Formats: sequence, structure tokens, C-alpha cells
Amino acid sequence: MSTNAAKLEWSALSQKALNGESLTVEEGLAVLEADNDEVLPLMQAAFQVRKHFYGKKVKLNMIINAKSGLCPEDCGYCSQSIVSTAPVQKYTLLDKDTLLAGAREAMARKAGTYCIVAAGKGPTEKELDQVVDAVKEIRDTMPLKICACLGILKDGQAERLAEAGVHRYNHNLNTSKANYPSITTTHTYDQRVETVEKVKTYGMSPCSGVIIGMGETNQEIVEMAFALRELDADSIPMNFLNAIPGTPLENAGRTPAMKALKVLALFRFICPSKEIRVAGGREVNLRTLQPLSLYAANSLFVGDYLTTAGQDISSDHLMIEDLGFEIELNAL
Repeated sequence: MSTNAAKLEWSALSQKALNGESLTVEEGLAVLEADNDEVLPLMQAAFQVRKHFYGKKVKLNMIINAKSGLCPEDCGYCSQSIVSTAPVQKYTLLDKDTLLAGAREAMARKAGTYCIVAAGKGPTEKELDQVVDAVKEIRDTMPLKICACLGILKDGQAERLAEAGVHRYNHNLNTSKANYPSITTTHTYDQRVETVEKVKTYGMSPCSGVIIGMGETNQEIVEMAFALRELDADSIPMNFLNAIPGTPLENAGRTPAMKALKVLALFRFICPSKEIRVAGGREVNLRTLQPLSLYAANSLFVGDYLTTAGQDISSDHLMIEDLGFEIELNAL
């Protein structure tokens, strides 16, 4: 395919996305299988969609690991799981003062959304009480949007979180339905879908994303994008596996930066109006090409992740400035 033909093709895909038309599976595969020489015109086409919906604004999010380790789940990518031997901190749910201090730090980092994340299959009633108490005070005292990620919710728990003022609930699909049993066996793909549907019922914004680099095929990556389109997730965290020693996927390697960019473009075309966030593993997988990711994505996590270090916050702020983009404050 010549460069000019490639530009026309990618431009056609961006036009389909802007028209509200769905890509075909074949078109999705063409994005992932494009020659690396076509990555710049591909990202330009993705940027036309991103710019239409989000301009040049970038939303920042910050995570606090509110409960670390001690998790009975066997997720193969996670250093906190029961099958992991990685040396991670282990502690029960943080107290309210610590969660409030985290919210203040999020504001200092110019993050508009504060994400309270707790390892485990789902929260106990006591843990939910603690989160609800902290959320109410944050809502009363700080202009932050709040996202909770506490696992699978039992009856009544989503309603309590919504009433407390949680804006968004995260529960990632992580991988394709077919690949799911090879990654996690202690809960199912369908349980994750059910949790996202449950939080939508109570008016919380659904957040659900993926982890690229866990043995999935290109066909499955396309299926993952379509699954999130069907789920109508408002926010899509795009994680790229950071293969942590001591986890079952420790030898999985990394996703090449150019492949990661193609994946981001694909998700922008298939989920054109949604917040697409470059999330865990971006530093390891995209490396020096991180700035290009924001031509498709419109959101970042700033600071550290759950058990791995993130890029220096000032570097993220400078990256956004150097691109001529602008941080969007207090944005869901």
C-alpha cells in the first residue's frame, strides 16, 4: 500500500467514526496490521476524531491504592493476587484521613478525577462504609470527581456508592471473553460485564477498559474494542501489560510502542466519543513515544499506579504543554 493510499484509507476510517458508523472487523484488523511507516498518518486520522470530541484538552486522573495485596483472586497480571510472589505492600483499607490526603494530592497534581481502588473480589460492608464516609467528605470539601474501583458489587452496594456521590465506577473487562479463562479463573468475564451494567442502573458513569499484551490475538483486540462499544463505557482505560516479576505473566514481554499506538487509534475509531485514557504500563511500553499517544487518547493517569511507579508528574505536565494541549481541570 502506498503512503497516499494509506492516508486516504485512514482518513476514511476517521470519517466513518465521525459519522457514527461502526468499523468492520476487517478494517479494525487493518489498523493493527498496518505497516509501521503508516503510523503517523494513522495517528493523524485518529486525532481528527479525538479533536472533534475533545479538542486539545487532556483529562488527568490519579489512583490511590486504598487496599493492597491480600487478594483472593488469581489474576495472572496482578502483583496483588493470591498467586503472585511479587514483594508488594499488604494492608487493609486505608482510613478516612489517608483517603482525604490522597484527594488533596490529586488536586495538587491537577487531576480532575480521584480514583479509589481496592484489591479484592468485592468490598465487605465495613469497607464500603469506610469508602462512603470518605467520599461524602471529599464531595463536601473538594471540587473533585470521584471514581471507585472496588471489585464485583453485591446487591445494594452500587446504590450506596451512588448516593454517597461517586461519579464513576471502574471495572475493567481486561481481555477478550475467549482469552479470559487463561488470565483469571476465580471470577468470570460475564460477572465483570454484569457489574458494569449494575453501576449504570444507579446513574454512575461506567468505566471499563483492557490490558493489552496478555496473549490475545489481533482479532481479540478488535473484539475487545467492540465489546466496550456495546457496553457503552464512558471511560476506557487502556493498560499495556507491565510484566511484573513474581506474577504468572512475568515473561510476557512488552507491547512494542508502534503496536501500542495502533491499538490506541483502533479504540478511538471504534469508540469515537469516549474518554480513552492511557493507563498502566504506558511508560514501559510506549517509552519515548508517549506524547504520540495523546493524538488518539484524551486522558492520562498521573503519578504511580497500584504497585508500579509512574512517570514523574512534572514530565507529564510538560509533555502536555509541549504538544500544545491543555489540562482540563475537574473533568469527569
